[in-house]
Amino acid sequence: MRRTLLLATGLLAAAPALAANIDLEVEIPRLSVAEYHRPYVAAWIERPDNSVAANLAVWYDGKMRNNEGTKWLKDLRQWWRRAGRELEVPIDGVTSATRAPGKHSLSFAEGSAPLGKLPAGEYRLIVEAAREVGGRELLTVPFQWPPQKAEQLKAQGQHELGAITVQLKP
Repeated sequence: MRRTLLLATGLLAAAPALAANIDLEVEIPRLSVAEYHRPYVAAWIERPDNSVAANLAVWYDGKMRNNEGTKWLKDLRQWWRRAGRELEVPIDGVTSATRAPGKHSLSFAEGSAPLGKLPAGEYRLIVEAAREVGGRELLTVPFQWPPQKAEQLKAQGQHELGAITVQLKP
């Protein structure tokens, strides 16, 4: 009996938590320009009233001397107005270095930082990119939380961003 109880307890502890996930793929296109700079990118979740529910990722140049890279975060205008100006970067688990052209995958689990515990409701996942000597682009993907079934949502950028793919998993 004792062995069975220990085995059952061990199996429960080893079982994965049943939490919803958001998998995000952000494509940064390769641009054919004379002077290329990697874009600063921010990804966050907004409520219908435009307030920020979670900051998911901020890619910027944090290695510039005198922390000068943070000065250019203001070019991510929408993110800056909604959340950036109130934050002190770097933010553990959210901020990281700019990324080269290509597809970049991020995964967020319910209950874990930076996603946390989102209440049920309507949301928008927003990805914004800004590039020195380049442009600025913002893509929005509306979604329901928590997802009732696995779902894949997409948005297509035109200049600074390529395809944005959001996979929701219950």
